[in-house]
Amino acid sequence: MTDTPNIVPEHFRAIETDRLFPSERATHAPRILLLYGSLRERSFSRLMTEEAARVLAALGAETRTYNPSGMPLPDDTDASHPKVQELRDLVQWSEGMVWCSPERHGAMTGIMKAQIDWIPLSLGAVRPTQGKTLAVMQVCGGSQSFNAVNQLRVLGRWMRLLTIPNQSSTPKAFLEFDEDNRMKPSPFYDRMVDVMEELVKFTLLTRDTAPYLVDRYSERKETGEDLIKRVNQNAM
Repeated sequence: MTDTPNIVPEHFRAIETDRLFPSERATHAPRILLLYGSLRERSFSRLMTEEAARVLAALGAETRTYNPSGMPLPDDTDASHPKVQELRDLVQWSEGMVWCSPERHGAMTGIMKAQIDWIPLSLGAVRPTQGKTLAVMQVCGGSQSFNAVNQLRVLGRWMRLLTIPNQSSTPKAFLEFDEDNRMKPSPFYDRMVDVMEELVKFTLLTRDTAPYLVDRYSERKETGEDLIKRVNQNAM
């Protein structure tokens, strides 16, 4: 028996700490995109994202919020649709995201899922979500649950987003907003602030090193083997 790892040396690299902790870091405001999952006139997921955007701005972030009204269902048209292009452009612009969905029938809404389904894992050589940060939140019509945020976490992992540990779930959301559609002071408001603060911190920590964080041995190996195959085929 041997203790030698079964790895391909030319694709295996030691951890480069100078790439994990670069001396020069970006100084621009973190760019955060917020998505919400309801089109109701008084949508509490939208009100929650608006409140979160205010907190993010106070923390020094630049925010944009996508309005899903008019967005077609996935596969009902092609990606050239203006609302789809708007969403994809915003995702590429962003360095982090907030996903906030109501819980409907024990799950995230179709509106929330449709937005995520329109975001591709890759656009040519660009991976618009990989290595970016994500915070997940949900609003509940009744008692507190975590079905929607749990599903959003699964999707965040699938989209290769760095989903932060903290999350927010607000029960009976209709009681948490005043007549001016502002969220009332409460432990649920405090939790939302905690989540936004953590999101900004994680974004600042990872945005400069995201390409290195998601640089994988298996993909380097696959790419190298594909290159060798192409060279050999061209030599025939």
